[in-house]
Amino acid sequence: MVKLLELFITSSKPVVEILLITSVGFYMALDGVNLLGHDARKYLNNIVFYVFSPSLIGSRLADSVTYESLVKMWFMPVNVLLTFIIGSLLGWIVIVITKPPSHLRGLILGCCAAGNLGNMPLIIIPAVCKEKGGPFGDPESCQKYGMGYVALSMAMGSIYIWTYVYNLMRVLSNSPVETPPSVESNYDSYKVPLISSKEEENNQKAGRWEKVKRRLVSLSQKVNLKTIFAPSTIAAMIALVIGLITPLRKLIIGTEAPLRVLQDSVTLVGDGAVPAMTMIIGGNLLKGLRSSGMKMSSIIGVLVARYVLLPMSGVLIVRGAYKLDLVTSEPLYQFVLLLQYAVPPAMNLGTITQLFGTGESECSVIMLWTYSLASISLTVWPTFFMWLVA
Repeated sequence: MVKLLELFITSSKPVVEILLITSVGFYMALDGVNLLGHDARKYLNNIVFYVFSPSLIGSRLADSVTYESLVKMWFMPVNVLLTFIIGSLLGWIVIVITKPPSHLRGLILGCCAAGNLGNMPLIIIPAVCKEKGGPFGDPESCQKYGMGYVALSMAMGSIYIWTYVYNLMRVLSNSPVETPPSVESNYDSYKVPLISSKEEENNQKAGRWEKVKRRLVSLSQKVNLKTIFAPSTIAAMIALVIGLITPLRKLIIGTEAPLRVLQDSVTLVGDGAVPAMTMIIGGNLLKGLRSSGMKMSSIIGVLVARYVLLPMSGVLIVRGAYKLDLVTSEPLYQFVLLLQYAVPPAMNLGTITQLFGTGESECSVIMLWTYSLASISLTVWPTFFMWLVA
């Protein structure tokens, strides 16, 4: 009972931190204060997108990833991708059942797909490692390896958010516009065929190919391919190069590195990412509380998907991978893999909705509900996960 209470307090810490910073953003957005108005949030959001997020990902990934660790943790990128895919499927089910407005479909799908793989595990793992007589062995080595797992998890999560979720939300947030048939095409349909069946067959094949080409062009216009090389993705690529090439790593990373000032500077800038993102969500919450188009049924759907169905899927996948020898028997590694399925939605979703200029207030309302109930989820599931891997 005492351990359960301690775990509840531990898991509540990151949640309380986020809610406190959210309240600061909320206060700054009030009409009487107006330090974080609409324009200010927009400018701050651009700084997060172009400066803070890339710095955070780059510094964490370069510091934790080596060739040896990447070989050992090869299943983790796959596992993180599975959390996004299963979350997307659950999100689509929520959309079908609750029927939200079309411009909020992308937001609901994003909230179900993208989890907070950053500051939540960063606080939970060290706290769990401190447990005496826990299943993870020596607290020092537990924290060292645990933070390495979390850093890779966070970096992979950011890459998938800015490549997969960003484009998914962008496509679903824009309602497709049907082009009316032209007069010419109507006229063509009434023409009497004056060509042979062979030529007609060839023309039909050519017509099918034209349709395929038009669909591909339409898809490429909807999916912003430039965001595959968004600042955060580029930062992750550079960090991987630095981490995997030993001479470069020795030059920049570590206390003895000649150019360690570069790493320290990037880390310092990156530390501003989470507070800035959280304050933006707090600022948008003011508008969300005044008027929000989000149905209560959609919010409940997101909560069930993230805190019930996704963790259950995670148990089946991780334990299945262990039985198939795809995952090592190390309890801490399995625990981190399982934890990736039980976290609340990613804070980056607030940044994405702000970039689109649609669904910002609704996103804040979802965040308020999911993070308010996160302390319960992050107590129940980690307790069960520790029992499972012990």
